[in-house]
Amino acid sequence: MGGAIGNVVEVFDWSVYALTAPALAVHFFPQGNPGAALLGTFAVFASAFFARPIGGVIFGILGDRLGRMHILSLTVLMMGGGTLVTGLLPTYASIGIAAPILLVICRLLQGLSMGGESSGGYTYVIESAPDNKRGRWIGIVMFALYIPTSFLSLLIVGINGAMGDSAYMEWGWRIPFIIGGLIAGVGFWLRKNLDDPEEFEAAKAEKATVKDTMSGLAQSWKSIGRILLLQAPQTAAAYLLVGYMFTFVVNQGGLKQIEAQLTSGASVLLLACLGPVFGSISDRVGRKPLLWTGFIWLALTTYPAFTLASNGTVIGALIGQCILAVGSALITSAFFVVAVELFPTRVRYTGHGLSFNLAAAIFGGTTPLVATAMVDHFHSPVAPAFYVIGIVMTLGLAGLLLTPETRHVSLRHSLLGDSKSVAGDSTAPKSPATDLTSGA
Repeated sequence: MGGAIGNVVEVFDWSVYALTAPALAVHFFPQGNPGAALLGTFAVFASAFFARPIGGVIFGILGDRLGRMHILSLTVLMMGGGTLVTGLLPTYASIGIAAPILLVICRLLQGLSMGGESSGGYTYVIESAPDNKRGRWIGIVMFALYIPTSFLSLLIVGINGAMGDSAYMEWGWRIPFIIGGLIAGVGFWLRKNLDDPEEFEAAKAEKATVKDTMSGLAQSWKSIGRILLLQAPQTAAAYLLVGYMFTFVVNQGGLKQIEAQLTSGASVLLLACLGPVFGSISDRVGRKPLLWTGFIWLALTTYPAFTLASNGTVIGALIGQCILAVGSALITSAFFVVAVELFPTRVRYTGHGLSFNLAAAIFGGTTPLVATAMVDHFHSPVAPAFYVIGIVMTLGLAGLLLTPETRHVSLRHSLLGDSKSVAGDSTAPKSPATDLTSGA
């Protein structure tokens, strides 16, 4: 709960922005060109992603030196603060150009904190997990990561239905942002009394110097490259589903906002529920088989999924988004584990923070923007499908071919190239998680 709560806050906050994008476009941008206003809204959405790598490095270094929980308590408060303030901002009609500027500042604050939160949360959980259940534990975090988006859709439907479209567009859109800020307070309360994982404490006891840490990070440059390649299709698919499809089925499919919220919420609920299932499977068969299956799934089904989602029917939108959800779940459940297993303990927070958030900035924050621009440029609602397919068939497959199986690596040493890198090696020290589960 303590490790996952930050992901709950993280995705709730970011999903609120995506699911209220039409209202934000109305209130924070000039209304002479609605299409340009929506593009501006997604551009602000993307801006926060470019703050993520900076936050990942800053908080990663602090987390590797000072401890996981000290930093994770800070990041959850920063994220919640940015969300709460967003819900209280004056609009373009009130203060003019200052309104989108303040919105960008709030998003940058969220981006910095998310850079430290996403990496720290996964690092904390995997270092606390038994060696043979790391996929399952990360799958549970994945469930916590996406379940808020599903319930958020229902929350917005309830608010919209209770007050009507007019009142919701006028001021009701602020309510979910305020709720997100309050959830962050719960996250801080859950984390304030948690200790760092024994795996981290054991690595810290080795008293690695700053030079040792930088050396370990330098030796992990291949892992940074692997994550950049593998995360491209994972992030593109996930942020299409979570950050774009709601707007897509409204604008291209002609669905009512309530219908779009329900179909979006159902597909993300499926994505969340498949996380622990596929995570457990990866503990038995390995991470790479699931990645292969997910890449092939997306390559074959993304075009039909967009065709269905844009056909103007509720059932088509639901099935199309659920098809994307299955492919995204296959990739995400394996990739989230691989991304932290690729780094040794002493540089895990920093290495993961840099590579994971850099890839999210390049491929995640820009995905809704690119998808919207492609639809406008090619005048085709299925144009974003080719963006996903292209990334899968190039960057994704390249990353998969260059990445070894990580299911049995020792967290302490990961892929540093010696005999200690495999957990089953008799020369490798047992991680504290393994010792605990064996009753030692």
